[in-house]
Order: sequence, then structure tokens, then C-alpha cells
Amino acid sequence: MSGAGAVTARHRRRLVALIALVSAALTAVTGCAASGSENTVRFALDWTPNTNHTGLYVAIAEGYFADAGIDVEILPYNDTAPDTLVDSGNAEFGVSFHGSSTFAKAAGANTVSVLAPLQRWATAIGVRADSDVTRPSELDGTTYAGFGNPDGEAVLRQVIRNDGGAGEFETVTLGTSAYEAVYSGTADFTVSFFAWEGIEAEHRGTPMRYFEYTDYGFPESYAILIDANRDWLDENPDRARSFVQALQRGYEYAADHPDEAAQILVDSAPGAFPDEELVRESQRMLAERYMRDANGAVGGQTLEQWRGFSKFLYDSGLLTGPDGNALTEEPDWSTYFTDEYLH
Repeated sequence: MSGAGAVTARHRRRLVALIALVSAALTAVTGCAASGSENTVRFALDWTPNTNHTGLYVAIAEGYFADAGIDVEILPYNDTAPDTLVDSGNAEFGVSFHGSSTFAKAAGANTVSVLAPLQRWATAIGVRADSDVTRPSELDGTTYAGFGNPDGEAVLRQVIRNDGGAGEFETVTLGTSAYEAVYSGTADFTVSFFAWEGIEAEHRGTPMRYFEYTDYGFPESYAILIDANRDWLDENPDRARSFVQALQRGYEYAADHPDEAAQILVDSAPGAFPDEELVRESQRMLAERYMRDANGAVGGQTLEQWRGFSKFLYDSGLLTGPDGNALTEEPDWSTYFTDEYLH
């Protein structure tokens, strides 16, 4: 096939995949989708489509899943956490976070992390750039606009203490309204995702100052994980490997070609991104800073990094077992993740 013919075929395949993706999203919303085939794999989102998910949409649009004989059904975000859907068998895979994945597994969830799209913290403590606060220890006595996640306040207290503070602050749980509260000055600090809220703040003329956790002796963490149902993996090893490797290819493409990947995401969710330049800047930032490990690879996980943050959660008494009581024995962190399905 000539170069021009190859490009045309590629674009045609991408267009067909995008049409199928939009159709699947519409049928999921309207409840009119037909039952999936045995090759259908259900993937649960943690939020509305954003650059944390770009690899998934790339893998669909570029035909990586189709080449593996897999149909992907995207389960839109709802009030049920992806880890709960994956644990119950209502999804085979879902987007998770280092903290929530650890909480779920400790509590007995039948899940395991199979891919880490973002290799390090992509969040930090954020204050307005014109704030008098210049370091974490100065946050004592201020107001934190938070999200209600069980590990959030514990992490912040430890970072502040590591900087010499007492770790004492007031919390107001606001969810996504937390950012507006800090922008407007009704709260003093929050936790911002660099590659979304950080860029968004710049675009709206309310720049922020950030304090990164690892600069103050706090362990590294995987910002985003992909969790899977362990029983399904064991029962479908070949299909599981094909799915994870296709998804890994999608994230590798996003790391190698951030602008093209951002456009695929925009095209996959028509009307979802009023600020398309934010999407492109976000994907570039993730590709440049967060998607690759020290060796330049995408998706892998290590026991050392898993142990660092998860052990903090255990040592802080935050992890509970299936009985609801605090764990009294440190888990075997090697059972919380696996790289065996990566290429």
C-alpha cells in the first residue's frame, strides 16, 4: 500500500472506531444497548472523559482493541466507584488511584492493579499565587477545601508536619467546588491536579502556587491505576493480556504523540471540552512529566513504590479489613499489583 493509501486507510479505520465509540456512549446513556458478546470487555470510568483516560480512547480509535478481537464497553462515571464495579464483576477493568485501590484491596476487594498510566504524583497542595503562604508549614490554622477522600487529610497533615508544622487545619468538603473556593478566597488551599486544574487556573487568570509532596519527604505514588477483576483475569488469561497490552499501547501512543492523542480524545467526546487547548496542554504535560518511568517505559509498577505510599496508609491506621476493623498486620503489597499482562 502506498504511503497516501496507508494514511487514508488509517484515518478511515479511526473514523469508524470513533463513530462506534460515540454510538456506544449514546446507547449506554439511553439504555438501548444490546447485550455484549463474549469478547466484550467492560471498562469503568472514574469521571467524565479527560486526559487520564486518553490511552483508552486512543486504543479504541487506533484499532488496537479491534485488532485483538476485543469490543470495549465504556461504563460512564456514576455514583458507584470503579473499584466497586470491578470487585462485583460488573466491570472487568476500571480507573483507580493508588489510595483507593489500596483501600479496596485491603477491605477484601477481588481486584488487582494491572497498569499505571501515570507514574508519579500528579497532584500537589495548591494555594493562590498571591497567597502569603510560602511553604506547607504555614498552612496550620488555615482552611482546606477538600473532597472527602479518606486519605486526603492524612497526607496533607504529614506533609505539613514534615515541613515543621503541626498539621492542624480546618476542612470543608466541597468536591469539585473546592477549586472555586480557593480561587475566590473563601478557602486557603486545596489539592490540584497539575495537568487539569493547574492549567485551568492559568487560563482563567487565577495562577496557583504548589507544594509537591515528595519535596517534603513524602513517598511517591502512582497517580492513576487500572484495576482489574482478579477472577476474570484468571479465567481469561489470553484475553486479559490482549486487553491490557492494547491499552498499554494506547497510553504509549499518548506519551509519544500527545497532540494527536489529545485530538482523538476531543473527537471521542464531542462537546465535552469547551477549552480544547486545555486538553492539548494537559496531554503534553502528562507526556512530558508523568507517563514514563525512570527507564522511559509506560505502564509498569514496582514493589518499592507500591510499598511506600500504601505502607503510609497502613501505618496511619487508615486501612480496614473485610470486617471493618483496622488492619493489624501489614499486607503483602506484591499481591496488590501485577505486571504480568504488560508487553
